[in-house]
Amino acid sequence: MNQVADAILPASAPAPTIFGQPRGLATLFLTEMWERFTYYGMRAVLILFMAGALAKGGLGLDDRTASSIYGLYLGSTYLLGLLGGWMADRLVGAQRAVVAGGVFIAAGNLLLALGNTAIFFIGLIVVAMGVGLLKPNVSALVASLYPEGGSRRDAGFSFFYMGINLGAFLGSLLVPIAAAAFGWRYGFALPALGMALGVVQFLYTRRYLNNAGVDIAHERGSWLPVIAFLALVALVVALVLGGVIHLDAALLAASASWAYALLGVAYFVYLLCFAGLNATERKRALVMVVLFVASVTFWAGYEQQGASFNLFADRYTDRHLFGWNMPAGVLQAVNPFFVITFAGVFAGLWIWMGRRGISIAASSKFGAGLIFLGSGFLVMFFAARHVLAGELVLPTWLLLTYLLHTFGELCLSPVGLSYMSKLAPPRFVGQVMGIWFLSLALGGNLAGQLSAQYDSTNLDSLPALFRHIFWFCVIAGVIMLALTPLMKRLMAGVK
Repeated sequence: MNQVADAILPASAPAPTIFGQPRGLATLFLTEMWERFTYYGMRAVLILFMAGALAKGGLGLDDRTASSIYGLYLGSTYLLGLLGGWMADRLVGAQRAVVAGGVFIAAGNLLLALGNTAIFFIGLIVVAMGVGLLKPNVSALVASLYPEGGSRRDAGFSFFYMGINLGAFLGSLLVPIAAAAFGWRYGFALPALGMALGVVQFLYTRRYLNNAGVDIAHERGSWLPVIAFLALVALVVALVLGGVIHLDAALLAASASWAYALLGVAYFVYLLCFAGLNATERKRALVMVVLFVASVTFWAGYEQQGASFNLFADRYTDRHLFGWNMPAGVLQAVNPFFVITFAGVFAGLWIWMGRRGISIAASSKFGAGLIFLGSGFLVMFFAARHVLAGELVLPTWLLLTYLLHTFGELCLSPVGLSYMSKLAPPRFVGQVMGIWFLSLALGGNLAGQLSAQYDSTNLDSLPALFRHIFWFCVIAGVIMLALTPLMKRLMAGVK
């Protein structure tokens, strides 16, 4: 324990707790809450700002370019989480990584608030780096508070998960309102303020973490890869700003998707063929391949919330409620509200079924999640058909869609990471966690590419987009359900 904490607590005093949980959990709860406030608040207005008319303060980008940039941003935040986790383990420790990440996020949002187009894209890069530093390491610090593991750790992560969704709800609600009332700049400045508050409270209360994450967890690594990466980013930015090279966002997004996919394929080929796995481990690795593909499919559809659905809310939804013209981004708060409302219901359902000997395999839960997701797109298909008839539709179409997508998320998201850790050979658990985040990166990037298929000059493209995603998700879900007997055998006892 550090000197400040020693001055406050006698050496023999028990560690402070809140509701039976370590006091440090409150520090991490608030840090993550403010980070998610910032992330989801900015996400709620990002594509609307990029596609907004220049006369109204937007960037005036076409939908295809704005959607591609949206996908690249989402994908990079997850992919940079791999670098952020490595830096914490090998270079700086988790606590310093969290502080540095928070500073980057706040600074990046301030750059977004300046309104200059070139600086805006630099700000996106800085925010993505900050999320990559903070997000994986604050979760690692939560785990470090419970060295004994067990149900107390599960309860701690449940509280932490509520902080995630509380921050997402408040950010998605308040940031679009601020942007609509005072201008886009204030919409980006508010997330910067939120993250700054999160950093300040972390620094002020991190003594309750009992030195967890202060030291590096493994043999010290070299700063050379980090320096090389930053130099490469700086060089590309300088060449773009100098007009030496011109980047096509859609082409860059497509290239990134191929790169992410090839990286995933290469890793699984290595794991299956060259990692020295025994027969049981190889069978479980095949299950991980299937879960990876299902995860990519799910997140590519799910992240339409901030892309094509956000554009739909802005352009084709009647948002006049009791004399108030509700900003389109406010509807992004519906999903975290539903998660807070129904997370306990789903957790209770799994426990109730388990006590009665009803075991649902991971593949079945993934299949159900994909079918729920596809059902939401079927709702949006019919909503888009009304738009083709020249009507503005009620927000209830989006509300029902978000409800179905929340059910899908609760079937798939809490299950995926848990099962990947169980299925991974013990010596490859860290790498497999990285591959799971790669699935989120690929899914997020593909979400932007899917949204880019919508052409505002051809309204027929909108229901066509939703119909294609519906069939893709439902067919994938049915395949997952059909594979369940085989998946159970390949899991070789993992439950």
